[in-house]
Amino acid sequence: MIRTDALDQLPVRTAVPALERALDDRGVAVLCAPPGTGKTTLVPLVLAGLTGGGPVRRVVVAEPRRIAARAAARRMAWLIGEQAGGRVGFTVRGERVVGPHTVVEVVTTGVLLQRLQRDQELAGVDAVIIDECHERHLDADTVAAFLLDVREAIRPDLRLVAASATTDAEGWARLLGDAPVVEAQGVSHPVEVVWAPPAGPVRPPHGMRVDPALLTHVASTVRRALAEREGDVLCFLPGVGEIGRVAAQLAGAAAEVLQVHGRAPAAVQDAVLAGSSDGRRVVLATSVAESSLTVPGVRVVVDSGLAREPRTDHARGLSALTTVRASQAAGRQRAGRAGREAPGAVYRCWEQAEEGRLARFPSPEIKVADLAAFALQAACWGDPDASGLALLDPPPAGAMGAAREVLTAVGAVDADGRVTDRGVRMSRLGLHPRLARALLDGAAEVGGRRAAEVVALLSEEPPRGYGDDLAAALRTARRGGDGYAARWRQEVRRLSASVKDVGGVSGPDDGAVGLVAALAFPERVARARGEGAFLMVSGTGAQLRDGSGLRSAPWLAVAVADRPAHAASARVRLAAVIDEDTARTATGHLRFVGEEVRWAGGDVVARRVERLGAVELSVRPLKEPAPELVREALIEGLRREGLGLLRWTRETEQLRERLAFLRRTSGAPWPDVSDGALLDRTEEWLEPELSRARRRSDLARIDAGQALRRLLPWATGEAARLDELAPERIEVPSGSRIRVEYGGAQPVLAVKLQELFGLQETPRVAGVPVLVHLLSPAGRPAAVTADLASFWRDGYRAVRAELRGRYPKHPWPQDPTTVEATRFTKRARR
Repeated sequence: MIRTDALDQLPVRTAVPALERALDDRGVAVLCAPPGTGKTTLVPLVLAGLTGGGPVRRVVVAEPRRIAARAAARRMAWLIGEQAGGRVGFTVRGERVVGPHTVVEVVTTGVLLQRLQRDQELAGVDAVIIDECHERHLDADTVAAFLLDVREAIRPDLRLVAASATTDAEGWARLLGDAPVVEAQGVSHPVEVVWAPPAGPVRPPHGMRVDPALLTHVASTVRRALAEREGDVLCFLPGVGEIGRVAAQLAGAAAEVLQVHGRAPAAVQDAVLAGSSDGRRVVLATSVAESSLTVPGVRVVVDSGLAREPRTDHARGLSALTTVRASQAAGRQRAGRAGREAPGAVYRCWEQAEEGRLARFPSPEIKVADLAAFALQAACWGDPDASGLALLDPPPAGAMGAAREVLTAVGAVDADGRVTDRGVRMSRLGLHPRLARALLDGAAEVGGRRAAEVVALLSEEPPRGYGDDLAAALRTARRGGDGYAARWRQEVRRLSASVKDVGGVSGPDDGAVGLVAALAFPERVARARGEGAFLMVSGTGAQLRDGSGLRSAPWLAVAVADRPAHAASARVRLAAVIDEDTARTATGHLRFVGEEVRWAGGDVVARRVERLGAVELSVRPLKEPAPELVREALIEGLRREGLGLLRWTRETEQLRERLAFLRRTSGAPWPDVSDGALLDRTEEWLEPELSRARRRSDLARIDAGQALRRLLPWATGEAARLDELAPERIEVPSGSRIRVEYGGAQPVLAVKLQELFGLQETPRVAGVPVLVHLLSPAGRPAAVTADLASFWRDGYRAVRAELRGRYPKHPWPQDPTTVEATRFTKRARR
């Protein structure tokens, strides 16, 4: 029996007619409805014709999370008086509850991606709703792009709705071809904001670490909320670990403490969503409770202000979640949970002054996440570089380049980026391409079942309590009775069904676990350096925690690692012991054997080396390295340490400055003598000396001045005019020949003032007036001018007044333009 009363209470019902008109007219629409209005539950039922008497249509609803997909399907089934699996069902990874009469199917965006790759037409589906699209999950962005392709090419009749819990819908409307935006007004009760910052200093989050002082403060704020307010408390924390630590600190609180996150057992999730009348509850939740889910009975929200987002260090091959400050949009979503059923309050665990400095919206996943899986999906779709996909944000070029390198290494795409048959199979496993490679190749080595067991461990990181030894974690999962072990066994069954169990090696698990982990993350294979330190083949250092049982291992296959802020090495959180043979097997594409001649430690190093990436296996000195390799190493030394490795005299440096001056003032044919230009033309000015050199000391014997003269424009005859255009010295009226300095922006002539008496015009070189530094008789600066006539007229009087008493032995005529220049004292002149 349809629960009409419950349906009539959903505020989104007033927007349904406008939504239906928009879909009838355009086939696409953006639906904006605040949390709790019923957009996730009523709208699919109406579009499917299960309420209101319309024609029956098949509707697929895509949710970002498994917990939301299950909850939405069960809620819709309840509204029409059924159980999930009847006319409303759901499909998530590893679980499918649908029946022959199902017309509304709730799926995760990942499941819908797989379905689109197998059946682009989506035969039999009349409408697709992408729910919570404002969260900007990568799978949701990709699904939307694929569906727009499908509508344009083969299914113009397919209806598409982008449903958002925020009013920031302009981008989605543009993406859907200026789709109509339908807004539903929510019935929200007032929510009082209580600013509850910690009393003492708290370290900002970095990596996965959250200051324990903040968690203690959050627990204290929950107790305060229980004392000051009525109703259940919903507390937002960044991750499972923080939820567990706060739960431990709430022991003995006057309320039942429940934990909601993606890893929580289905029974716990159902209990939270069902509500309770047996007393107060504290629900500790990750961001899964921000939207999609309604937690009955909540009147108070405690917000830690933190969230988790993916980050990828492409240079080091490390990807992980990282703790960040939650955005302003997330804060509004969280606060709104307190006003769903009655007036409520939100306790924000930060200073009010910090609010304006928070990001407005969460970072789109496509901008910060590892894009290997996305790139494989795009390649399977026929658009390897994703340039033809309708995306709100284009994928960053660097991240796409790194993703293509991964896909090429695992055999998922060819050299041109086109998907291979192996890549198609990998894309259908519902795994990251690295894990898909480990499953397929590992099955041939260790058997399908054991490969599936290890890959299931890698696809969802085990709880911290399982330890950092991957083989030990496997044994714990096999005998475990916790929620993680149950989910692990379910995933093992799914993966085992997708590969043939061809037997593989027998023996202890440790070798099999290490091989599969190394196949998944070959760049993280690491050799010991002592005292718990390792070097990955990617070149990144890695460090085990004190007390780890893996510290004595000669080699590790690192499965999970992160790099804390300002740390020199990655921190290993999960790894398996391997031997050198396994390391060679897994990293074969990174193996190098050959002559290596390079500049290292300030000189040429020549050796025969075998290495796996950055890890050297064997090294022998090379007595007769190839001359061309030595020459390249010497040039590398010059690039890294500078041309000062050559022999430069004062005259040579001045020659270079003179040439640089002529290049600036006259251009070609005078040569460019900057470092970059000289290094690019070594064959023109450093030969044959450079090819004869073998080491640093040989470079120091090369006369840079003699070499530079090879670049002079001899062929045009201009070289003969060097001393005329940029002379080393200029003769001044006293008869002295004074050196010209060309190192600055303007040539400089530093000369004693008395030696220029009688000179009216400023000297010039190559038509450029020199900058005259007029010196006292003691050689100290007295004045600077580029206009000597103006100085004699206006500036000399002040200099004379200041200096003639200090230097009475030298001439200081009133009119210096009419007397003879001298470099002597008055007595010496007589």
